[in-house]
Parts: sequence; C-alpha cells; structure tokens
Amino acid sequence: MSDTVQPVADSTGNWVDRLAPAATRPYLRLARLDRPIGSWLLLMPCWWSAGLAAVAAGAPGPNWWHVWLLFVGAFAMRGAGCTWNDILDRDLDGRVARTRSRPIPSGQVSVKQAFAFLGAQALIGLGVLLQFNGFAILTGIASLAVVAVYPLLKRVTYWPQIGLGLAFSWGALMGWAAYFGRLDPPALLLYAGSICWVIAYDTIYAHQDREDDALIGIKSTALLFAERTKPILSAFFAAAVVLIGFAGWMAGAGPAFAIGLAAFAAHLAWQVWRLDIADPALCLRLFKSNRDAGLMLFAALIVDAWLKAS
Repeated sequence: MSDTVQPVADSTGNWVDRLAPAATRPYLRLARLDRPIGSWLLLMPCWWSAGLAAVAAGAPGPNWWHVWLLFVGAFAMRGAGCTWNDILDRDLDGRVARTRSRPIPSGQVSVKQAFAFLGAQALIGLGVLLQFNGFAILTGIASLAVVAVYPLLKRVTYWPQIGLGLAFSWGALMGWAAYFGRLDPPALLLYAGSICWVIAYDTIYAHQDREDDALIGIKSTALLFAERTKPILSAFFAAAVVLIGFAGWMAGAGPAFAIGLAAFAAHLAWQVWRLDIADPALCLRLFKSNRDAGLMLFAALIVDAWLKAS
C-alpha cells in the first residue's frame, strides 16, 4: 500500500473519531476540529483585545456578544486557514510522517472538495465579521493577505513563524476595533506582544518536525535556532510580556492585570525551563499549554475591568 493512502494514522480517539459521522470526519480533520488547540491559540489575542478594550473604556467587563463572535470566528477562520494550508502543502505533507495521513495527501478529500469546504468556512467567517462595525470589518478583511501568504513562507525563509505571528495575532486588533471603531496604541502594542508570543510557541511546536523538515527543504525557526532555542525563546517571551504589559499600562489597567501578567510570564518561563527540543511529545505538551497561559491573561483583564468599574 502506498504511503500516501494509508489509513488515518493520526486518529487518537478524539470526539471526531468517536462521535462524528464517518462522511464528515475527513472535513473535520481538514479544519483541525479534532485538534482545536490552534483555534484556541488564535482566539486568545482576540479575547485579550476585547478585555483590554473593556479596561480602557471603564466597562465592568468585555462585550460578551463580541466575545462569542470572536470565538466562532476564530474557529471558522482557523479551519479555513488550515484547509488553505493543506491545499498548498498537499505534496509536502505526503512526505512528512506526522502529516502524510491528512485528508488531502491520504486521498480522503480531493482538492476540488477542499476548495468547496474552504469557501463554506470563509462564508461563516464573513457572517461573523459582518456583525461588527465598518472599521472592524475592514480590519478583518485586511488580515486575509497575511493568511494567504503564510503557508508559502516556509519554502523561502527560516522565519515563517513571523508570518504565523502576524496572522494569529490579528485578533489583538479585532477586539479593540470592534469596541471602539478604531485602532489605538494599546491595541498595536498588544498585537506586537502577541506576535512575539506566537513566534516563540510555534518554534516549540516546529521542533517536532525539524528532522523531516530538514530532509525535504522546509524552513523554520526551530532549524534556525537549533541548540540556541532556549535563550532565543526567552528573549521572545520576555518581549511579549513587556509589550503586553505596556499595552495594559496605556489602557489604564491596574493590579489585577499586573498579577495576571506575572502569572503569564511565570508560565512562559516554565515552558523554557522544561523544554527539551529532542523530545517531540514534550514539545507538543508545552505548545498546547499556551492556551492556559492565554486564558490566565484574559481572566486577569476581566477582573481588572470589573474592579476598575466598581
């Protein structure tokens, strides 16, 4: 049996494998709904931005309708982004052990079907985007250029993580734009800090594939940093904390935010301390733990907004 048509090797007993109708499973995997961590990580800057906007506005909490819309939009657009990535990478994915069982290289979904599914997910994202004000709609549309280009970067630069950072951090602008109908320095600082965070955590993730990537010519910061990964990650994580801290300070955040930021920083330091780039399973666990770090920061913003408005 050809390597590219093997049974799905990455089935892990998640809800897709256990509960979803068989005909839908390849599409749910194409959208990575069997592995929602990426959607959560895309969502975190969105929620941070909504929380930061509430702090700046003196509101007792974020706009919860916006919070819900950002949740739906993050999952829809991450699915669309993964589908687009898999369309472009279908030949490369068939040559990497971890990705060769994805729906397109394994033959479960044709390229034509993948494009149709991409369109359906994009329509959901558009429906969400149209619930916001005009400025936020334009801000969201502007992100599509970054999303379209990102999957191509690993072919030409060792810094594709910058492209991912630009795309995955866009929500740091959206929550603020949705609340105020404009962008201000706190949102831009939050965006910059989030980019640093994404570069660091995706470098951890990329260490799972660095040997296969080197063999087939895919570039990444994991290959570029190599044995220098820990000190470089420390610098990116530190930059993230400082920039996010300045964003909070400019928005008028108080002690609750400062405590949450300190917990966030401690979590990032723990990741660097625990990291072993030769242990792919550990790299994956540390990568996934960034959702918890992000939720801590969001919770701190919620509490800070409530205290400030009380």
